[in-house]
Amino acid sequence: MSAGRLAVARLGVVPYGDALNRQRTLAEDRIAGRLASDALLLLEHPSVVTLGRGTRASSLPIAPDLLKRRGIEVYEIERGGDVTYHGPGQLVGYPIFDLGAHRKDLHWFLRRIEDALILALARFGIAGERREGYTGVWTGGGDRKIASIGIHVRQWVSWHGFALNVTTDLAPFDLIVPCGIPDVVMTSVARELERAGAPAIGAAALGHGVRDAVVDAFVHTFGFSGIESLDAVATVAGR
Repeated sequence: MSAGRLAVARLGVVPYGDALNRQRTLAEDRIAGRLASDALLLLEHPSVVTLGRGTRASSLPIAPDLLKRRGIEVYEIERGGDVTYHGPGQLVGYPIFDLGAHRKDLHWFLRRIEDALILALARFGIAGERREGYTGVWTGGGDRKIASIGIHVRQWVSWHGFALNVTTDLAPFDLIVPCGIPDVVMTSVARELERAGAPAIGAAALGHGVRDAVVDAFVHTFGFSGIESLDAVATVAGR
């Protein structure tokens, strides 16, 4: 059965607080029936560290005030999971999905997000993988983490989502314990392509290519019939 069309918003660089408010509003609209389609927000954030519900004190060895002095915002949020970093060159995706139209199973939903990212990475010759006991996408035989995932669901409508490192500066990950995993090695699409000796791709072109691959992969993985603009859906819904 088709899940209908996926409403996609390509938003560019958005401050974290603004994106969080937009997610919450869209989730409320989806719950109330004012948003007729599942939506996927795709964007980047200025440097920010987010603390999920599962964050442990050991995952944030640097005090939030010191991070802020380095120009890195800090947010405590309602998503599952531990601490993570968002920054320029990272593709962040927020699926506002009504799981009642798919499957009311959080583990299924997390695995499908992983499937979509693995499918998107394959377009660039990168073997995305799962690592037993963890959520997210890895590569290199499970040695290097390339994407993090953390969601929140209320009345079977989701928000928050995934962060896929594309051309991201990976150095800020050293300021935290990403996802609470000691000694984790973070990587990116650009780094993996360089490791494989692939021809160089400009940052903008690579970012656009990965974003398009992710949209296609979400459509395929979740069984959507196609895509449409989120603005068009919101206008029809009277917002």
